Amino acid sequence: MPFPIQRARRLRRTDALRSLVRETKLTRDDFVLPLFVCSGTNVRREVSSMPGVFNLSVDETAAEVSRAFDMGVRSVIVFGLPEAKDEIASGAYAEDGIVQRALRAIKKSTPDIIAMADTCLCEYTSHGHCGVVRDNDVVNDESLKLLAKTALSQAEAGADVVAPSAMMDGQVAAIREALDNSGFEHTPVMAYAVKYASGFYGPFREAADSAPAFGDRRAYQMDPPNAREAMREAQLDYEEGADILMVKPATVYLDVLRMVRERFDCPLAAYHVSGEYALIKAAAQKGWIDEQRVMLETLTSIKRAGADIILTYYAREAIKALG
Repeated sequence: MPFPIQRARRLRRTDALRSLVRETKLTRDDFVLPLFVCSGTNVRREVSSMPGVFNLSVDETAAEVSRAFDMGVRSVIVFGLPEAKDEIASGAYAEDGIVQRALRAIKKSTPDIIAMADTCLCEYTSHGHCGVVRDNDVVNDESLKLLAKTALSQAEAGADVVAPSAMMDGQVAAIREALDNSGFEHTPVMAYAVKYASGFYGPFREAADSAPAFGDRRAYQMDPPNAREAMREAQLDYEEGADILMVKPATVYLDVLRMVRERFDCPLAAYHVSGEYALIKAAAQKGWIDEQRVMLETLTSIKRAGADIILTYYAREAIKALG
């Protein structure tokens, strides 16, 4: 029926009415808080390009997770900054590696938290690439063995979920086989299935000290103009046994996120990455935007596009704002 019988504004008149008919709702269970763990004791070093985000020593990480859990955060993902790096990323899969120690401390301090581990090599290699390098080329199949070792060591240290992010062909299958053969068949794999070679990762590379020493990662991360290719990447990881698929970054790839959601019926994650976070922070510090309002609008857009899980540095602030 036409106007005046149909008045769309009727259900917008009050906050109670808007809440009643709201189509997309954020909850505390949607969020995963990324954490950067470094060596030392009592270390809490703010990342200059990411206000409010810190490099934390293991003891501080455990305390941070405990506080976050009390605030309502139910999931974290851990990235490591090792004391030393080498050509074969030995710190990534060492029993006493920085992430492994952090996972044990987290599960001891806050056993009910979901502790995820980023499974990659770039933070641990002297060259900063996500795999083994031969003649300035990242060698795919040799890298799979190290990624599988890393995932297994993380599971042994207490990771509830492992999250391969290297964008090596076959990484999910290699990790699934290693976990299953070692008694970790119940450990889920959250695959960074659609990870673009994005300019929005800059602040993360400062936080994780993971910038490549030469070249870039465009030979293995996805080309930003491509969307159909994303479906192939997601399909491959799905068929290899990924329990959760991820799109990264989130807000500038909402179209891709929606495409993945419509094609696959498994849980879908999206990473609201460092550059996306930093843009909001910088504009808010200038007084150009209402930070809380823009934060919630941004996170809502990610969920509206189809994400079940949102990795975001705003996890605590979002939960607080949601009440």
